[in-house]
Amino acid sequence: MDDNIMANLFSDLNRAGPIPLYYQVEQRIEKAILEGALPAGARLENEVALGERLNLSRPTIRRAIQDLVDKGLLVRRRGVGTQVVHGRVTRGVELTSLFDDLTKGEQRPTTQLLFYSADKANDIVADRLGVPLGSPVLHIRRLRIANGVPVAVLENWLPEHFLDISENELSVHGLYEILRGRGVTIRVAKQKMGARTANSAEAAHLDIDRGTALLTMERAAFDNSGVGIEYGSHYYRPDLYSFEVNLVEK
Repeated sequence: MDDNIMANLFSDLNRAGPIPLYYQVEQRIEKAILEGALPAGARLENEVALGERLNLSRPTIRRAIQDLVDKGLLVRRRGVGTQVVHGRVTRGVELTSLFDDLTKGEQRPTTQLLFYSADKANDIVADRLGVPLGSPVLHIRRLRIANGVPVAVLENWLPEHFLDISENELSVHGLYEILRGRGVTIRVAKQKMGARTANSAEAAHLDIDRGTALLTMERAAFDNSGVGIEYGSHYYRPDLYSFEVNLVEK
């Protein structure tokens, strides 16, 4: 963090007033992020160094930083430290893709293709897609990244007529973008959301600690003829991603 920014941010901390110091620190950093003084990717000093600079205790700094992490404004990355992000991706529970949501939110999505194979539908995939057991399917797994920070791992199965989707297409474009380009219109989906903890491999992909909570989603999507188009099993970092639902009383 730039010394001039630091001086401006914390020059007026009120150490004798009724407002807790952790909250004052949190609010000043949040304001700097939202106004662009601390851009996406900017790194903060570690808790010890920041506490010494401000003459504040480490627990005070830790609580301020954790609150900003919980808001999706900061992210802790192993080996890197604490960085600014654009904010948590909030996704309505509707038929959109993560790639589309990130693009609309100006989050600069990129993709790392982790797995790509012509496979055979097992019991679950066959049931979700409505295809015969053992029939050919395209099985893919992708790491979705926003502004250089891993957000989600997306695992999908698609029926036989999509086996010609290339690895290059999947590395450059979102899956639903590819499907739209082929004239596919997804009309309805069955979706289930949940939560669990990350195993070692999942933690490594998302740059988090093993045992960290994950947001999960399963979705089977169909076209306007009721034909299964894709089945997905995804997991997300909850500090960077959430689903939003509007409820109306009847």
